[in-house]
This record gives sequence, structure tokens and C-alpha cells, in this order.
Amino acid sequence: MWYSIYSTDRPDSLSARLAARAAHMTRLESLLAEGRLLLAGPRPSIDAADPGSAGFQGSLVVAEFESLEDAQAWADAD
Repeated sequence: MWYSIYSTDRPDSLSARLAARAAHMTRLESLLAEGRLLLAGPRPSIDAADPGSAGFQGSLVVAEFESLEDAQAWADAD
């Protein structure tokens, strides 16, 4: 089943987001290689491709998982 993972960043988390980006992208690439990723992307705090210091509000991932529990476990590990 397809699940949407709608995450919300905590305030002032831009540095943490940038530090975690490489591992996050690797996890998304694994879903993509398995044919389980429909879409994924950041939610910028302002209407810009690069929000700069304004940072991000969170992210959206739509991917296929066996169950809600599997989707939750994937999100929790991200």
C-alpha cells in the first residue's frame, strides 16, 4: 500500500537537516531502486527552490510499504 510520510521539522533544525541529508538520500535511493518510491521532497519555509537561511518546514515522502507499521518504522529511522 502507498503511504504518505508528512514530516515537520523542529525550529532551527537547518544544520541538523543538512548533516542528515546524505544518509536520508541513501535511504530514499534504496526505496527508488526497489520501485517503492513515488515522490519525495522538502517543504521549504518560503516559496523558493533554495530557501537559504529560512530553512524548511519538513518533508513529504510517498512510498509503498507492507503496512502502516512498516511505514512508521521507516519514518522513525529517518
